[in-house]
Amino acid sequence: MKIKRKTKKAFKNTVAILIGMCGVLIIISLLSYEKTGNDTDLSYPVISGEVEDYRPVVEKFAREYQVSDYVDVLLAMMMQESGGRGNDPMQSSESYCGVRNCIEDPELSIKQGVYYFSKAMEEADGELELAIQSYNFGRGFIDYVQEKSGTFTQEIAIDFSKKMYENDPDKEKYRCLRDGARELSACYGDIYYVRSVMEYKNVLSAK
Repeated sequence: MKIKRKTKKAFKNTVAILIGMCGVLIIISLLSYEKTGNDTDLSYPVISGEVEDYRPVVEKFAREYQVSDYVDVLLAMMMQESGGRGNDPMQSSESYCGVRNCIEDPELSIKQGVYYFSKAMEEADGELELAIQSYNFGRGFIDYVQEKSGTFTQEIAIDFSKKMYENDPDKEKYRCLRDGARELSACYGDIYYVRSVMEYKNVLSAK
């Protein structure tokens, strides 16, 4: 009888241990799934509702300036510029009046932004990446690229940014928000603008 009691007790202990181990494994699995899910979310840029709401306006001006094939690109640029927030969602004041924040009407901002992009596409002979980076750097970048290499590369974007930054005596006005930009002395504009815009564009195109 004593042997049976010991056997039953050992059996109960074994079952308890197995149940405890299963519980631990379930908790670990749930935590791993949650972490994987979060990592997946972080790997894809999120498009704001404000940007999506502006799609009809962007489409209207894209038709007007004959760049309807690039609506997702334009929305991606808006996402990179402002996330669709504020009165100048395309951040096109400087190309419109030469100074920041002169535009106070979102529709005018979009009209000017789409127009400027259309001109950049013309001058870049349809090279999309060159036109996108020129939206950020200014269309003088197109002349620089055509003189140097004829095509957009990440290296030439960095070279142009360095040249513009180093030749400007008022360096304090540059924020150098991109990681590594200050170390490269490439604080003029956004040297990785094309990369970010194309990431947003891929998300928009996949919808």
